[in-house]
Formats: sequence, C-alpha cells, structure tokens
Amino acid sequence: MASSDHRVQTERPDLVPATEADWDTEYLDKILSVCVVPSLDAAVEFIARHGTGLAEAIVTEDDAAGQRFLAAVDSAAVFLNASTRFTDGFEFGFGAEVGISTNRLHARGPMGLRELTTYTYRVLGNGQIRE
Repeated sequence: MASSDHRVQTERPDLVPATEADWDTEYLDKILSVCVVPSLDAAVEFIARHGTGLAEAIVTEDDAAGQRFLAAVDSAAVFLNASTRFTDGFEFGFGAEVGISTNRLHARGPMGLRELTTYTYRVLGNGQIRE
C-alpha cells in the first residue's frame, strides 16, 4: 500500500492520495508514503518537520549532496545510500535491541542493555571532606 502527493499522482494515479497526516504517521506495516520535494534543502526541511528523529536516509550519486544531507539532518542515524533498516540495535553491535531513543542526551538511536543501565554510587566514609 502506498500514498503519495499530487506530483506522484500524475505518474501513478493508482496510488492513494496522501493527506497531511500521512507525513506524521508511523504505520508499523508495509506502507509507504511518497512526497516529492524540489531540492535537498526542501528535503531537509521536510524531515525536520515530519521525521521521527530516529533514522533518515538519502539515495544519491552526488557525494556532495550526500555529505550535506548527513551534516544537515538531525537524527539518531543518518544513512547515505544505505537502508534505514540497519538502525536495528543488533546491526550496530549493541546486542538485542531493547529500546529506541530519539533524545539528544544519553543514549540515542537503538539501545542495548548497556545504554539502559543507570548507576548508583555508594560512598562510605567517616567524616572525610573535599578541600
């Protein structure tokens, strides 16, 4: 199943027209929404507005455009000519993926057990001070 914007509709009228909500929907199924943008800057802006912050990708033969995309997109994982399906924690070598974080502090992206570990420091003393 796929939905698309009006520019794609002219080429593929059999596709379901996309709604504004489609750009912010995570389907958790084999569903694709397609939007054509006029430039790399427009793509980066579209991702900033509608992206998940987890994984974004560009497919291009223009290395300079690919490098600009990698630098401009704020996401836990940014891919150049590779599938976002590699975001799975196991693929990154973190062991089984037990969570995903789009935060900008602490763990970001796929997380294994180490990234979910918190620490408690227990300090025992008998009057020591810091000078």
